[in-house]
Amino acid sequence: MCGIAGVLNLDGKPVGRDLLQRMTDAIAHRGPDGEGFYADTCVGLGHRRLAIIDLSNAASQPMLTPDRRYSLSYNGEIYNFRELRKELEALSHRFLSTSDSEVVLHAYAEWGVACVERFNGMFAFAIWDRQAQELFLARDRYGVKPLYYTFVGNSLLFGSEQKALLAHPEFRREVDLEGLLEYFTFQNIFTDRTLLKDVRLFPAGSRATIKAGVQTRKISPERYWDYNFREPESPAQEGEYVEELDRLFSQAVSRQLVGDVELGAYLSGGMDSGSITAIAAARNPYIKSFTCGFDLHSASGLELGFDERDQAELMSYLFKTEHYEMVLKAGDMERVMSKIARHLEEPRVGQSYPNYYVAQLASKFVKVVLSGTGGDELFGGYPWRYYRAVVNDSFEHYVDKYYQFWQRLIPNQAIQGVFAPIWNEVKHVWTRDIFRDVFQEHAQTLTRPEDYVNHSLYFEAKTFLHGLLIVEDKLSMAHGLESRVPFMDNDLVDFAMRVPAALKLHNLDSVVRLNENEPGPKTLKYFQKNRDGKLLLRRAMARHIPSEIVDGEKKGFSAPDASWFKGESIDYVRRVLFDKAARIYRYLDRSAVLALVNEHIEGRQNRRLFIWSLLNVECWLKETFG
Repeated sequence: MCGIAGVLNLDGKPVGRDLLQRMTDAIAHRGPDGEGFYADTCVGLGHRRLAIIDLSNAASQPMLTPDRRYSLSYNGEIYNFRELRKELEALSHRFLSTSDSEVVLHAYAEWGVACVERFNGMFAFAIWDRQAQELFLARDRYGVKPLYYTFVGNSLLFGSEQKALLAHPEFRREVDLEGLLEYFTFQNIFTDRTLLKDVRLFPAGSRATIKAGVQTRKISPERYWDYNFREPESPAQEGEYVEELDRLFSQAVSRQLVGDVELGAYLSGGMDSGSITAIAAARNPYIKSFTCGFDLHSASGLELGFDERDQAELMSYLFKTEHYEMVLKAGDMERVMSKIARHLEEPRVGQSYPNYYVAQLASKFVKVVLSGTGGDELFGGYPWRYYRAVVNDSFEHYVDKYYQFWQRLIPNQAIQGVFAPIWNEVKHVWTRDIFRDVFQEHAQTLTRPEDYVNHSLYFEAKTFLHGLLIVEDKLSMAHGLESRVPFMDNDLVDFAMRVPAALKLHNLDSVVRLNENEPGPKTLKYFQKNRDGKLLLRRAMARHIPSEIVDGEKKGFSAPDASWFKGESIDYVRRVLFDKAARIYRYLDRSAVLALVNEHIEGRQNRRLFIWSLLNVECWLKETFG
């Protein structure tokens, strides 16, 4: 829920209401139900409200403790807030609302920075301690809710989206060239960079305290939690893991049904969203469900399996949901690209415009929707990735192999040519080092295939999943819709990290090859051949959804763009990317780019992700710089 924004003037000057107003206006889509402001000498907090729990004014923000020492601007949901409230009431705290926001505020007043370690949920928030003259910033374990910050002069600016920071009249917009190189290497950004110079993404699972009056243009976030995929020392029987997974999964979905507004669920036709919908529908009869399908008249090859409406309709029938569908066609991407660029801010993993459309559909009927994001990353949904690097001579050998695999957009030998216009400014950046640094807080004693699989699961949770969560948040909140992710429940994640790799996968000694850039349901081809991936989750979810879904293939939420980019959408691709005045050619070499694009158009290579990324960055440049 909600959007937050704020300013801390390190030189002690007061924060003007007009600046806070501009910052919150920029993210008004995140909170259409109200706005609020708080200012105390050198600090100012702004808030846009999406009312979910306690719809009364008592839950409005910024929220203050009765003694006015602490003030809060908060975005998120704490699913164990009722348990924490009872604990705080036993410690003499008194509450004026029934909201989770007030629990966050009192938890900080009681436990200080350690409060975040008690929260089971998604959040990004700021708390001002008037007595200590300190600002506290924090983000949830997994990065479900975003938080950005920058410095302008002597002011620290922060907010749920970059748009809030750009509202400062003295902010100078400039492309972060190193961030651009990082994105076009991985189709993601692994560091805390964004595509805007000096704008940083506050790290997931981190917190920071900034003292007023200390004029330093640096924040040093402290990590309070991190993933730790590992083999158990004394593994239990498989049946015990199945029982525990079923219990924890059902508990996670039930926890996330909390709220005072109507709630729905995405129903893609696959196992993850289907299982969530099954549990939710058992507790909320006639829950609304939402599916996005694709017009396949011009699709070919594997893309003919993209549309999952038949499976979704079967589960809707079985679970008795109130079901809504929409169908996307080739032209729908072009129609929405400028909005995608505006709301996503910097592009991340995958082709995300279907997410925008299905969130738009759901927002017409509900204010909260459950999503299946996280099931693959926690339970081994991409076996062909992990098997690329299970047989190695050393950790560095593993890094080399996995790094080459994750160069998703530009062939390594083409990077210097593509970035020729800015090569002198970025040639010092070693993207392999960026890749390796993801592992710096994870154990590097790797001796068995299981160790390498767990390392790969760690990497994908930290990078790929994090990118998916940012996309999920930005494109749902673009429509004032809160997206919840039951797989990212603390107890469920803690369990998933302790499950033996052999219960997720069974070809641990094999190197099974599959082209990651291949369009569409890669897992359809893979699973039909190998019957591998998410083995434990399949066994547990067989209790809730039909066998044809459990034993089916994850197809991924992706449109048939490989066909569209050289078919129905080819005029759009040529109009944007063949334009000599395109903004991307201030940073990328046009000839080198078009050589790669033509490989796709002529059917010699599949470069659908590269083309999507070029289109997205071009639209972003236009939206951001005019």
